Amino acid sequence: MKIYRNLEDFVPLDRAVVTIGTFDGVHVGHQKILSTLKESAKAINGETVLLTFFPHPRMILHPEDDSLRLISDIEEKVQLLADAGIDHLIITPFTRDFSNQSPEEYIRDVLIGKIGTKKIVIGYDHRFGKDRQGSLKDLLDHAEIYGYTVEQIPEQDINDVAVSSTKVREALIKGDIDAANKYLGYPFQLTGKVIRGNQLGRNIGYPTANLQVQEPHKLIPAYGIYAVEAAIIEPMEIRTGPYQPALAEHIVKGMGYIGTRPTVDGVSRSIEVHLFDFNEDIYGKILRVKFLHFIRHDQWFESMQELIDQMEVDEKKVKAFFSGKPSMH
Repeated sequence: MKIYRNLEDFVPLDRAVVTIGTFDGVHVGHQKILSTLKESAKAINGETVLLTFFPHPRMILHPEDDSLRLISDIEEKVQLLADAGIDHLIITPFTRDFSNQSPEEYIRDVLIGKIGTKKIVIGYDHRFGKDRQGSLKDLLDHAEIYGYTVEQIPEQDINDVAVSSTKVREALIKGDIDAANKYLGYPFQLTGKVIRGNQLGRNIGYPTANLQVQEPHKLIPAYGIYAVEAAIIEPMEIRTGPYQPALAEHIVKGMGYIGTRPTVDGVSRSIEVHLFDFNEDIYGKILRVKFLHFIRHDQWFESMQELIDQMEVDEKKVKAFFSGKPSMH
C-alpha cells in the first residue's frame, strides 16, 4: 500500500477504483465495502484508492462538540487498511474549504481531476460536498459526463452485517468487548507510551505498565479488568510513500486495568497492563494492547488486602481464558 498525506501528492491513475469515508474502526461493515472495491478493481485491471480524512470531519465542522470518540487512531487505521489489501491510501487534511465544495466541484476536481476515478464504490448512505448535499444521485448524474461508473453497496448487504461504528462504540462503552470484537472482526486495541506510575502495583506483587494513550479522542472502554495481549512496537511515522508496518516484538499475554483505582483514592483515569512472566524495563516504549475478554467492572475494596485477594482471582480468570478453560466464578 502507498500512502499520500495530501491529495496534492497523488498522481491521477488510469483506472482508479475509489471509495471515500472516515472508515473509523475498519469494522466488518467497512470490510464488505473494501472487498467489493478490490473485486471491482480486479475486474477492470485497476487499482484501489481509499480517500479518508484527518482530522475527523466532525472535529472541524463542529469544534464545540467534543463528544466524538475514535475506535481507531490514525496509525491503527492505516495498519488495518494495509492489512485489508488497499493499493493507495490518501489521508487528506479535512478543512472548511474542502467541506465547502459543491457536489459537482467535488466530483470534477477531486474524484476526476486529482484521482482519475473510473469507478466509485460507496455505501448506501454516502454523502459528500457542502452541507453533505451530495448523494448517489449526484454521482449518477455526472457519471456519463466524466466517464466513470458507480457501484452502491445495497442497504440490505450492509444490514446483513448489522454493524456500524456507533454499535462498536456502544459495546466498548458497556465493556461488552466480545460483541465489539465480533463487530470489528479483530480485537479492539489501545496504543500508547509506557510512562512511570506510582509503583503501587509493584509493591503489591502486580507490577504494571502505565499507558499514556496518544490520541486524545480515542475511545477508552468501560472501566474494569480485561484479558489482554500486548506488543511492544516501533513508533510508526505516516508519511507519503510505501507503507512501513510497525514492527512488533515481545507479544505478551496479561491483565489489563482501566479505572480510577478507587481503593487507593485514585481520581484520574489510569490504563495499566500487568504482563505475565515479563520483567523487562519498557519505560518510554510504545505498547499496543489488544483487548480480548472482559473480566469484571472496576470496584472499591475495604482494604488493600481485599484488593490483592481480588486481583489473584482476576488473574486466575484471565489465565483460564487464555488456556481455554471455563472461567471460575
